[in-house]
Amino acid sequence: MDAFQKEIDERTNLTSSNKFELLLFRLGTPDGSTDKPGELYGINVFKIREIVPMMDITAAAGMRSPMLGMVNIRGQVMSVVDLPAVAGCKAGHGMNILLITEFARHTQAFAVESVEEIVRLDWSQVLPADSHSPGSLVTSIARLDSALDGGRLVQVLDVEHILNLVSPVKEQLQAPQPGTTEFRLKPGAVILAADDSRMARALIEQCLKDLNLPYVMTTDGLQAWKKLQELSQAAEQEGKPLTDKVAMVLTDLEMPEMDGFTLTRKIKASDRYKQLPVVIHSSLTGSANEDHVRSVGADGYVAKFSPPELAAMLRKVLPP
Repeated sequence: MDAFQKEIDERTNLTSSNKFELLLFRLGTPDGSTDKPGELYGINVFKIREIVPMMDITAAAGMRSPMLGMVNIRGQVMSVVDLPAVAGCKAGHGMNILLITEFARHTQAFAVESVEEIVRLDWSQVLPADSHSPGSLVTSIARLDSALDGGRLVQVLDVEHILNLVSPVKEQLQAPQPGTTEFRLKPGAVILAADDSRMARALIEQCLKDLNLPYVMTTDGLQAWKKLQELSQAAEQEGKPLTDKVAMVLTDLEMPEMDGFTLTRKIKASDRYKQLPVVIHSSLTGSANEDHVRSVGADGYVAKFSPPELAAMLRKVLPP
């Protein structure tokens, strides 16, 4: 596990080439059978603080599935989520591993059946799940092999959605009075937003609606990049500056096709786009990730999911 922790700098540098590392694990099978391995699932290594063997879990009074209870790891008490139960699986071989995760300013343990390996992928190998899987818990599908035909597929769980299921977002904005707004965007200008999580998109959309801010929502960095080019071309044809079409870009970091680091870097490297404010809205919290956000030229960073904090950041970067 020490070697795992020491490689964090190398993993951070992967973002400069639109790459990342995925931890693969198994949750069991739908019926709990043991005659075949369960389906592979994945989670971005950046979200993993450590991996520990299963330990005694203290069941809290009134706690219900999928919560298993609490564990004490080096003096920190955290809740344990029955991840097989969340995904509709049964761990036929038992839940033997705890994935200690840290994201969205929460630390929690996910109980899983087994951990397989860590694989290094390009974000272009990860496809949005919206058109491939009806399950709302899956945010994307990763192709582990370079071959276009056949090969192993991994379901990347929407851990933000899972966290919201067990610990719902409670902070809300107070909507402005009808007919009033605190922002002065140019008529026709929008906020261009990108996030691959259904739940995250819903929260972002609600926040922007509450602030009376027009927006265009996309589901990954590549889609956002293409939309930005489309809006830029429209502005050019109309003889208008880009800011008449796009007020700012709000992007997640972990996204299929193109991640938020790459999207931000491409915007800031372009003479036409570099003046656009870019705010990264991500569950990848922690000083290392926030420092890396600044290194790619983002104008702001806000952690998921706090509507008041997102609103405060928008007030900071948008014209009054």
